[in-house]
Amino acid sequence: MEILMVRPFQFYFNQQTAVNNFFQSNINIENANELAIAEFDAMVEQLRAHQIKVKVVQDTKDPSTPDSIFPNNWISTHPDGTLCLYPMYAENRRAERKLNVIEFLQANYKIENLLDLTDFEKEGKFLEGTGSMVLDHQNKMAYGCLSERLNKEAFTYWCDKMQFKPISFKAVDDKVQLIYHTNVMMCMGNQFVVICLESIPNKLEKQNVLESFLKTNKEVITISQDQLNHFAGNMLQVFDLFEKPHLIMSKQAYTSLHEAQLKSLEKYNTLIPISIPTIEALGGGSTRCMMAEIYLSPA
Repeated sequence: MEILMVRPFQFYFNQQTAVNNFFQSNINIENANELAIAEFDAMVEQLRAHQIKVKVVQDTKDPSTPDSIFPNNWISTHPDGTLCLYPMYAENRRAERKLNVIEFLQANYKIENLLDLTDFEKEGKFLEGTGSMVLDHQNKMAYGCLSERLNKEAFTYWCDKMQFKPISFKAVDDKVQLIYHTNVMMCMGNQFVVICLESIPNKLEKQNVLESFLKTNKEVITISQDQLNHFAGNMLQVFDLFEKPHLIMSKQAYTSLHEAQLKSLEKYNTLIPISIPTIEALGGGSTRCMMAEIYLSPA
């Protein structure tokens, strides 16, 4: 497994995404762009220090894309050689589907087929990649909380094409607002799942989700709404050159976790906390959103 990351050219608070991303804070941070780039570079360095293969593509000046640092929302790759392009809620985020990123993948990996869902944008239906879906690749299951960023029809269509079983539910934050992306309340590991169960108000939906974890032998590690607010759901399990698992999370997420939760996670992975305060505050996304997994074979 390799990781694709897009180095920002111009990072700033995106007004268009803030309408339903309640994690964004429009605070005045001096030199925010420089700070975000420094946080990005430090994260790449940390991942590489743990023998994790990271491929970095530099974002371009034009068009201006403040959220280019979160590529997992518009692109995903799969072991069968499929490259997926996703329909994005915010108009200015659609410009992130830049040719230089796609050309980089085409030049370095074998792409057998393209699944382009971007036409859903014309119908006002959105599915923001592995932000809006959390995928259990081993068991071919896709978890998705319904929101303006995950349309059930688009979700079902993707699952049908990719042969994943769709499991959808409603999830809300502590202010009873819909959670915009599934990957802020849930993280899937090979042997475990981190989830904020209290964010799923419907008992039947919650039971359905828990039963699917039981069937797939996942240890369920629950987090609270408060921990969710500190991005403790926004983590990603990645594998290094020696197939050793690591769990990537932000320093903020790590600090919010209790000792028992950390012990449970450490049974399965080396934990790598990374400090990205500027990116989290202005972007409303954390470490998981910054990494798009590359499952393609080298060209």
